Amino acid sequence: MELFLFARFHARQGCESALREAIRKVEGPTKLEPSCLSYQAFQSLRTQGEFYVHSRWRDKAAFELHASLPHTVQFICTVEALIDHPLSVSLTEPLR
Repeated sequence: MELFLFARFHARQGCESALREAIRKVEGPTKLEPSCLSYQAFQSLRTQGEFYVHSRWRDKAAFELHASLPHTVQFICTVEALIDHPLSVSLTEPLR
């Protein structure tokens, strides 16, 4: 069954540009993964420094592989230092 990821990132003071760049940098390699069905990044219109990522994955195994790949591991390491909250990532499936 397809999985959907929703992630929220709020930049620490002065880290907004670096966070935006980290999200953009991981986008290319993520979209090239055969099991990535879609990847989109968003910036809030109401909250300064707030970003979101939404992605779709073929199944849980595909997402778990994605989570272990070097570009993903590096992304997580990078953004954890740039956000002012614990990392918030939700893996979801459609309501049945």
